[in-house]
Amino acid sequence: MIEIADGVFVLRHAELDLTLGLITGSGDSLLVDSGMDEGLAERLSPSRIVLTHNHFDHVLATEAFLPCEVWAHEDCVVDESLLESRARYYDEPFTGRLVAPTHTFGDSTTLDVGGRRVDLHHFGPAHTSHDVVVHVPDAGVVFAGDLVEEGAPAQAGPDATPGNWRHVLDRVLALGPRIVVPGHGNPVDAAFVRAMAIPAAS
Repeated sequence: MIEIADGVFVLRHAELDLTLGLITGSGDSLLVDSGMDEGLAERLSPSRIVLTHNHFDHVLATEAFLPCEVWAHEDCVVDESLLESRARYYDEPFTGRLVAPTHTFGDSTTLDVGGRRVDLHHFGPAHTSHDVVVHVPDAGVVFAGDLVEEGAPAQAGPDATPGNWRHVLDRVLALGPRIVVPGHGNPVDAAFVRAMAIPAAS
């Protein structure tokens, strides 16, 4: 766990080069994506999880953190199709329970995390139809999910909208972030996002 700003952390995993986030306030915390490591719940007890999108590597460990609120965009669906995606990477069966969002929003909403403002935005389809950007204004940090990847090109699956991706990144940059946390890889700056190659449709 690496502190990248006051009370804002990234949790880096070698598995798929995955990056999760933790935002803390006074006596409260919010986890950005639950990832796949159920053991993380032995160390963290967030009151809320925000899912940046529904791909299996970002959502499968949610059950381990319950009870907590699970926030996502209103178009985010967590269902058995995610296990089909997982099966392309792993031979062993998934033994946990899929957890659907308990709280959803449309374009934007604001959460209070122990007296700290955290904004959730959906700027339109890009990596998925329901990408969520998590902005911590007082720290200048944005968690961008798989809209941004470091160490490998951004990926466009069958549910992506590459033609809108640059527009969405422009909206992310308009937030004025000092640090952008990708869904995979190390934190980057605005210049990295500005220079990103947009993936082609698969």
